[in-house]
Amino acid sequence: MDSNADPIGLFKDWYDEWQSVAPKHDVQEPTAVTLATADANGRPSVRVVLLKGFGPEGFVFYTNLESTKGQQLAINPMASMCFYWDQLEKQIRLEGKVIAVTPEEADRYFASRAKDSQIGAWASLQSQKMSARGDLAKRVATYTVKYGLGSVPRPPHWSGFRVVPDRIEFWHKRKFRLHDRFCFNMTSEGVWTRSDLYP
Repeated sequence: MDSNADPIGLFKDWYDEWQSVAPKHDVQEPTAVTLATADANGRPSVRVVLLKGFGPEGFVFYTNLESTKGQQLAINPMASMCFYWDQLEKQIRLEGKVIAVTPEEADRYFASRAKDSQIGAWASLQSQKMSARGDLAKRVATYTVKYGLGSVPRPPHWSGFRVVPDRIEFWHKRKFRLHDRFCFNMTSEGVWTRSDLYP
């Protein structure tokens, strides 16, 4: 694999290395990634989500479409992701446009979730104000009764997004802060070009 030309392949190499190392360090969420979005005025918002798939077509995560990030992405469909793997002393940042996954993709992933998580997707009014924790418990109870004996359909307000990067930056820690740092940028012709960066 030519790491000078294929940033997705290089990401896979580093990601696979991380997945093999993370269990040894009792990492609870080895697919965690920091996701940054912004509203129409450019005000940023950042949180940790779980990566659910990646490839040349982009990097996938799922969410409530009515959440803060869902609403921001509907208005400003651009995002940035940052993977930081302390035990490997490596970091990857990427940024680009965001597109919705297909309904079929969202259905498949939703069907793979634990039933309690499926019910939680119906019960949670994600990012909205809640007067008391008991309000959430009541909603969980309501949807548990409704879907307790059968399959749980995917809520219409729940789906996924794919970050399609046009820039991917790799960072590897070195002594004396003289780190390895290089990035790939997508040209208008759809070709990745690599540049080495000062640390």
